[in-house]
Amino acid sequence: MKQGGIAAWNIAPLFKGLGLASMVIVFFCNSYYIMILVWGLFYLVHSLTDTLPWATCGHSWNTEQCTELFHLDLCLNGTANASAGSFNVSCTDLANKRSPVIEFWENKVLRLSGDLSEPGEMNWQMILCLVTTWVIVYFCIWKGVKSTGKIVYFTALFPYVVLILLLVHGVTLPGALGGIVYYLKPDWSKLAEAQVWIDAGTQIFFSYAIGLGALTALGSYNRFHNNCYRDAYILAVINSSTSFFAGFVVFSVLGFMASEQGVDISKVAESGPGLAFIAYPKAVTLMPLSPLWATLFFFMLLVLGLDSQFVGVEGFITGILDLFPQPGAGSMRREITAAICCVVCCLIDLSMVTQGGMYVFQLFDNYSASGITLLWQAFWECVVIAWVYGADRFMDDVARMIGYRPLPLMKWCWAVVTPLVCVGIFVFHVVNYKPLTYNKTYVYPWWGDAIGWVLALSSMLCIPCTVIYKLLRCKGSLRERWQLLTTPIWGHHHLEYLTPEAEAKLLAPEPPKEKATLFETVI
Repeated sequence: MKQGGIAAWNIAPLFKGLGLASMVIVFFCNSYYIMILVWGLFYLVHSLTDTLPWATCGHSWNTEQCTELFHLDLCLNGTANASAGSFNVSCTDLANKRSPVIEFWENKVLRLSGDLSEPGEMNWQMILCLVTTWVIVYFCIWKGVKSTGKIVYFTALFPYVVLILLLVHGVTLPGALGGIVYYLKPDWSKLAEAQVWIDAGTQIFFSYAIGLGALTALGSYNRFHNNCYRDAYILAVINSSTSFFAGFVVFSVLGFMASEQGVDISKVAESGPGLAFIAYPKAVTLMPLSPLWATLFFFMLLVLGLDSQFVGVEGFITGILDLFPQPGAGSMRREITAAICCVVCCLIDLSMVTQGGMYVFQLFDNYSASGITLLWQAFWECVVIAWVYGADRFMDDVARMIGYRPLPLMKWCWAVVTPLVCVGIFVFHVVNYKPLTYNKTYVYPWWGDAIGWVLALSSMLCIPCTVIYKLLRCKGSLRERWQLLTTPIWGHHHLEYLTPEAEAKLLAPEPPKEKATLFETVI
């Protein structure tokens, strides 16, 4: 169809809310995800020094509780009577001490307030990083995929160079082998925990950009006969292989960090922003030439984040532009739309560079583009493709494009397997739902969770609301409405994309009908 995330659902106009929902999700995702890039840029700038600022105390953002004894974690995770490694300091003396890495993150980067209701002041340094990042994103995507595609050759390949360098360095560190063994040795008992399945499902859906409309937008620029079936396999293999490879990089360093501090590796492994901005920076301070490795790591993080941001913004802009007729040559429509999108997202992001910004970030992260919304979206996409449009018809469409039918397993995945998996993980989410917390200590107020659910429902309700609206607006019996609203609207045909047989069939005169009702004529 060569359409973006909204217009592509003309295959079943009744469910065009799927496209709207994906645009809402990707818009929210574009708004908050860029904060990873902003923090990465901030750390990158502060890495260009002789001594990393988060390696020592004595700075303006440090408190009296700051200590450079990295064996502090041994006390926090061990017993009160343990000695702090080779230092002749009791754990009682270190009970109220804080690491300079944590103080840099919370007091310098976040300037964290005590509550969601206390937004506090804006951080002008973070505002500068925020504007810089959005300017970079804009000038990389404003001309479309032709310019973005050239930039991505660097942003997609350079991280592999850095990952290899980090791995080569990481495996030479003492304790690295223990970290890698910990990474490769599974704890099978964890499979009995619902949260493991929730996290795994959410990660896969988010990592593959499923339900965001971004891949649909990028695919709309392909030639008609592009082998999308092969590309789907390649995408999955490269994505998961990269994640698996990156695990060796991360855990070799975490193993070294655990060895240096004399604690179990499970005590130093963090999740979320804590891994990139607390655990890894702490590990880097223990290495020789620490500014070099910090610079490489945060530059890689920035480049990786830009890749994801390009795709998200491109997917949103393409979906919006495809709703309107094509303009004449020389139109600035795309550039203006991209500018408006970036400015609006940047204004939303100002709430995340305040002292309460991390609390706002977590609301967006846990609700607007969470596992619940993506699973809901993916479930309905599979249902519409397999049961409304028809799995066999979809297989025929793919075959017309690539010249052969995909494996029958694909049809069963669309029709049965994936919807059941989505429902199962979704139910796990609901049953195991707990109020949102920050750092396992601060519990969000009820109105904070309410705001989060508003963000989640703003996309989820697009689907049923659109169905109800279209059914009420349409004329005829319920069966006639259903048939009319689930009939594909293909728009104009591109004869140059069709096979000779398909073109001959399309151009062949239709046999006269003996009798046709008005409804059949409309169809």
